[in-house]
Amino acid sequence: MEQIRTLTAFGGSAGTGEYLQLARNLGGELASRDITTVYGGGAVGMMGNLADGALAAGGSVIGVIPQFMADAGLAHPKVTDMRIVPNMHTRKALMYDLADAFIAMPGGVGTLDECFEVLAWTQLGLLAKPLAFLGVDYWSPLLGFLTTGVKAGFVRELDRDGIIVVDDTVTALTRLYEWTAPEPKNTHPGTENGKGRSS
Repeated sequence: MEQIRTLTAFGGSAGTGEYLQLARNLGGELASRDITTVYGGGAVGMMGNLADGALAAGGSVIGVIPQFMADAGLAHPKVTDMRIVPNMHTRKALMYDLADAFIAMPGGVGTLDECFEVLAWTQLGLLAKPLAFLGVDYWSPLLGFLTTGVKAGFVRELDRDGIIVVDDTVTALTRLYEWTAPEPKNTHPGTENGKGRSS
């Protein structure tokens, strides 16, 4: 892709030690490249540290948070561009729409939900924006699961092989720039494991 102006980051609302530092480093790196950080709007965990890192480096941050979370006082108080939306579905749709690319940091069920929706939309040809997973040790079991899916005929090799998993932000951004969208999946029955081609 030619340029990344905005990047949506996914990650947990928890985290300790090296994970929190990973998030802060990502925010700082995005700010240093004049890339606007888009995230879920929270003030704690990976998400809060991501925003703190970007803001401390003078970066632009857009938070997208559902009304019920804002009402509970979970929104980051220093993010000036906070988009309050009615529900989780609208939140994800806006985060996808605002992004030129995505990075997934370690997280839980909510992070997996966001990532798999991006991957699913990509394989169907509904989305053509790259996603990188940050943290090889954390995400290796996910690649193992997808490899099992390939062997069982439920996941295409090109979709598994096209997943970017790296340990540092600089490499993640380089790989995002190099990414090309896969050929959309043939949705006819019996073609789950079609190998297709890269475009």
